[in-house]
Amino acid sequence: MHPSEALFRGQHLPAVLQACDHYAGTEKLMRKSLVLQQEIGPRFDITFDCEDGAATGAEATHAEMIGTLIAGSDNHFDRVGVRVQDARHPCFEQSVRIICSLAANRLAYVALPKINSLAELEQVIAIVNRHAQNSGRAGMPIQVLIETQGALAEVFAIARHPQVQALSFGIMDFVSSHYGAIPAAAMRSPGQFSHPLVRRAKLEIAAACHAFGKVASHNVTTEINDTSVVTEDATRAMHEFGYTRMWSIHPNQIRPILAAFAPSSAEINEASAILCNAQANCWAPIQHNGKLHDRASYRYYWTVLQRAKASNLPLPDFAAGLL
Repeated sequence: MHPSEALFRGQHLPAVLQACDHYAGTEKLMRKSLVLQQEIGPRFDITFDCEDGAATGAEATHAEMIGTLIAGSDNHFDRVGVRVQDARHPCFEQSVRIICSLAANRLAYVALPKINSLAELEQVIAIVNRHAQNSGRAGMPIQVLIETQGALAEVFAIARHPQVQALSFGIMDFVSSHYGAIPAAAMRSPGQFSHPLVRRAKLEIAAACHAFGKVASHNVTTEINDTSVVTEDATRAMHEFGYTRMWSIHPNQIRPILAAFAPSSAEINEASAILCNAQANCWAPIQHNGKLHDRASYRYYWTVLQRAKASNLPLPDFAAGLL
């Protein structure tokens, strides 16, 4: 029996995405990100940005450029999504329509910012679905930015939506929405990991994602020169807060994020050995290196191999068949 059937029957099969989500807002940066993705492979996703990337009055031209790039030959892996404007922006639906008309079948996902509630999310997804379906695409993957207090209050309901694959924490807007009650220092390290309200938001988002098998994507690090800060933030996001994905806003951040989230070769080898032994024993309990393992630990090691696969890391030959 395949591990996904044996280990997750009756449960949410956890979604797995590339560990790094790299944002690019201008044509120059978009093209550079596509070149970098070609160089190192589909180990990271790219999100082309309409919300902050489009100049006022040039939203339609910006959307056309994004759709053309996603549909073009430089998009080798179909791991490029788009963040559109928020639903209250006058050009929101225009951007959705233009991009879907040009590239619906090659869009990796649509990221929706500043959602305030489940009801609003459902309305916005309906608009995205209508334009995607008009271009022959059904079931467009949706990623939701949790950056308002309303969205945080309904984060479990939002994560439950079947079309949502990931939630991202928008720390800047979230802190700003408290109108000075949270200091600016909480937007960056180390304050972002210590302020109680910000910690609570991070933990609620991660918990909601894991409750429904969705991907928790950590907020951006504004430090772009000192990569040790990026590495530290990514490591803390994963080990202390349960995130499995993180934003990048500069090419210097991509590799440190990938390295921080990737399982080590020792973890991969251990997971492979345990799961192969478990499968050979029809998923009954086993002993490995003097320790007992059963389906609970098998599920953990299954996610280790899934993360390794998403990171395009080498797997032992005997483990490749498990995936």
